[in-house]
Amino acid sequence: MTDGTDRNRSLKVVGLGKEYPTPAAPLVVLKDVSLEMSPGDTLAIVGPSGSGKSTLLNILGTLDHPSAGTVRFGEIDPFSLQESGLARFRSEHVGFIFQDHHLLPQCTALENVLLPRIALEGKAGDAVGRAKELLRLVGIDQRETHFPSELSGGERQRVAVARAMMNAPGLLLCDEPTGNLDAVNAKAIGELLASVAGTIRAILIVVTHSPILAATFSKQMEMREGLLV
Repeated sequence: MTDGTDRNRSLKVVGLGKEYPTPAAPLVVLKDVSLEMSPGDTLAIVGPSGSGKSTLLNILGTLDHPSAGTVRFGEIDPFSLQESGLARFRSEHVGFIFQDHHLLPQCTALENVLLPRIALEGKAGDAVGRAKELLRLVGIDQRETHFPSELSGGERQRVAVARAMMNAPGLLLCDEPTGNLDAVNAKAIGELLASVAGTIRAILIVVTHSPILAATFSKQMEMREGLLV
């Protein structure tokens, strides 16, 4: 049964379209994309380069605006918000994990995980305690005082996963999260992401070229020339 909390953290995308103007004719990147997901759902989106996967992820993460259609997260239409409200929505509700970990080299693992909390005024709480718990959750708490240069590729990506969860987002978006990892670490990170989504009741969407990684998640879809099938 879905409770009220789950409904408030559900994702509904209807008729999403994205195009860019060009001198000749609009470049259509997304066409009539619709999608519904509930907390704990995991989805892999596969497809060739240029099919629109990353564009879709950027719109769901509110880094880009759609040309048509609607995106709702619970009762919130993020694209109806002013820019400051949209930035706060992104900080509170969306966690990003990229192919490159984007850790700050001058900060320890613990400090990197703490960074997203800085953007949320008035929500400090026990931030250090939460960061430590997240590092434990991703299996790297014994490395919390180490700098990125002292961590392996798999360890750095685990820190990035913990950082993405710092503000307890309802939506985790991953763009080729294992693209820079060897097969062993890629499998481990894929399994970690699936486990984490279930643990924190987050919606997880992963864009990948890897059929092995895609098979880790409960649902798979394909982008073909802007269509999600």
